[in-house]
Amino acid sequence: MDGSSTVPDPAASSPASPASPVSPASPITPPTPPAPLTALLAREDLGLRQIAGPDARESGAAVQWVHTSEMADPYPYLLGGELLLTAGVHITDPVGTGVYLDDYVARIVEAGGAALGFGVAPVHDTVPRALVTACDRYGLPLLEVPPRTTFSGVARAVWQLVAEARHAELRRVTEAQQGLATAAARPDPVPAVLRQLAARLGGWAVLYAPDGAVLHTAGTAPGTGVRQAVHDLSEVVRPAGRPGPAPASATDSVGGARLTAYALGGGQGFALGVAAEQREPGDHTITGVAVVLLSLLTGKHQGAADSVRSAALVRLLLGSTAGDVAPLLGAGEWTVVHARGDAAANDPVAHSVAASALAAALGSGLVDTDQDQDLVRLLLPGDREPTGQPGWTLGASAPAPSGELPAADAQADRALRRAEATRAPLVRHRETGIAALVAPAEAAAHARVLLAPLGESAALTETLRTWLSLHGNWDRTATALGVHRNTVRQRIARCGALLNSDLDDADVRMELWFALTRK
Repeated sequence: MDGSSTVPDPAASSPASPASPVSPASPITPPTPPAPLTALLAREDLGLRQIAGPDARESGAAVQWVHTSEMADPYPYLLGGELLLTAGVHITDPVGTGVYLDDYVARIVEAGGAALGFGVAPVHDTVPRALVTACDRYGLPLLEVPPRTTFSGVARAVWQLVAEARHAELRRVTEAQQGLATAAARPDPVPAVLRQLAARLGGWAVLYAPDGAVLHTAGTAPGTGVRQAVHDLSEVVRPAGRPGPAPASATDSVGGARLTAYALGGGQGFALGVAAEQREPGDHTITGVAVVLLSLLTGKHQGAADSVRSAALVRLLLGSTAGDVAPLLGAGEWTVVHARGDAAANDPVAHSVAASALAAALGSGLVDTDQDQDLVRLLLPGDREPTGQPGWTLGASAPAPSGELPAADAQADRALRRAEATRAPLVRHRETGIAALVAPAEAAAHARVLLAPLGESAALTETLRTWLSLHGNWDRTATALGVHRNTVRQRIARCGALLNSDLDDADVRMELWFALTRK
């Protein structure tokens, strides 16, 4: 059997590679801190012992959750960060299975597994030597689970460790948010926010003007090389004087220091730079709050844009149409972005702050939140390329003039649904080929008629959309939807019966996909 035990709210993102200086901005809600493998090994009640792989104390290995599987190839069931537990039921010949176990461990590492736990007894009296060798070869920590320790006990211990770390991190983040808010209310808000940020991160913070000049700094200044690297990084996120769209954030590392730069306030040129020796999961959230506050505090330099938006709002309230108001936004093109994130939808404050942080990260001052649908909608200048944001799923329209924004809004909606179906962090609308030849209204009408037999069943519709987007792969569809693959098979069979169609036919699949992406 294949089963799993997970902890609440797992982090969906992975650390940015130092080799790539440009990376997405940070989420407003802290990801769940993993449980250090050393803490799990220190639990005397479990009696776990590491017998292969890099030493947990030196490697800093950590476990996000626990998964139990006796499958010969658990790869389709792993999401990454798991402690995979097995009793070796699938190992029928422990003496002569070197090649088999080598492939088995390679697949776990390929899937991103954090460690492997082997339960001794009742199937095997000892851990197969070939398994130890394979784990050493691939650098996968191998733990021996004694007979007295149940797999459920290990899962419970990991959950407890992660919950404790999560609680401590949330408390730290909450205190930091309160400290930053208090600093923003001081007579010298910008320097105060920077001082608070540097203190909370244990590093150095700097605010750059649109021309690249240093406005304020806080914290212990690092060496000249690190300061220059932070300044260079701020140039990456500053749109002025550089062709093409600028990213909302960028990261790098120099001499062991983690460097990050953020664009502030609608892409007008202000930038925040941060350098710290260590980065904790909650640091992303703390920095995100500082980005929002600093964007608001530097907003006085953007009075012209604010006055235009105020004029547009007043005209709408006084009866003007959207078409009349749209030209106030400018003659250029705009990109509509729909986003759905990890922030609690039932918490208005958290949802609003998360939306503000997302807007700041993307460089937009035009943001709308729909708490009922847990949806955030933004307008970006057409020359600013949207980037994926940890903790968010984004759908972006093609750039469109202000008079065609309703159509762009529909494009963003379809792109977001496709992103959620394929579990992609960002999907951009690309209308090419046959789809470009069909008017949106006609396409929507055709979709409603074609999919009418499915009724209002969201489960059937989403299962069919996800299954088609993953090319009919049962296991990946089950993983994406969080259900068993037999459930997927039953739902797809039901769809085929209701639609009276052969879902193995390529033409049928093409027409259904066209309809589902325009419904």
